[in-house]
Amino acid sequence: MTISRRPLLLGVVAAAGTLAATALPASAASATGGSRSRPKPTVVLVHGAFADASSWSAVASRLQKAGYTVVAPANPLRGLTSDAAYISAILKTIDGPKVVVGHSYGGAVITQAAAGDASVKALVYVAAFVPDKGEQLGELGARFPGSQLSDALQPLPDGAGGTDLAIQTAKFHAVFTADLPASTSALMGASQRPISAAAFTDVATAAAWRDIPSWAVVATQDRAIAPDLERFEAKRAGSHTTVVDSSHVVMISHPDLVTKVIRSAATATG
Repeated sequence: MTISRRPLLLGVVAAAGTLAATALPASAASATGGSRSRPKPTVVLVHGAFADASSWSAVASRLQKAGYTVVAPANPLRGLTSDAAYISAILKTIDGPKVVVGHSYGGAVITQAAAGDASVKALVYVAAFVPDKGEQLGELGARFPGSQLSDALQPLPDGAGGTDLAIQTAKFHAVFTADLPASTSALMGASQRPISAAAFTDVATAAAWRDIPSWAVVATQDRAIAPDLERFEAKRAGSHTTVVDSSHVVMISHPDLVTKVIRSAATATG
């Protein structure tokens, strides 16, 4: 379905790290809707490059109010191989069924991290990279026109002899957050977390979407990942797809929509 842009009701949360909450007990959750045969899955929200876990705050709060346990780990942004290993280890610490959600580069991370994990019942991709085994994100991102990201990046030293990449602050709004207020974009650009250049050259070693049902949100005004690439990935993965008139940061500008998609995935696979 296609959702038109709606007025923004945004808040910037200056927190970083992990967001978590305890789900309502089954008795409370079923007070008006009858008993539940299964507990709600834990929702794991993985952020992408140039961001931190606070980018999920609006979605996380909605899910918590709906009775879901939410975990939003700090993606290290050190490269696909090491980041996927880290998120995979985090998933193993969480008991019970899980719905794993990835935004942007976080989509690539969950694609590898969730592979072979029987407790992951659904994957949700939000304006995301969704690589197949053997693909590199740099090559994947160049397959379709429409992204302005490569021209907006600037190299930075990583402190260990390697290279990090960040978005030039003057281009952050146009490329990353075009449907957010300029003041919000300026704050996000100033506080962005750079990503290792290795993230775009590491080769994906697994594709969890081949075995786990997936949902996808395609952002038609995305200038960081080409919308046509997002459509291609969703079709290739057989994802249940929602299309929205949004910039790259869909979970901030359209939190109700993204929350609805996540809850649909949780319900369908619960």
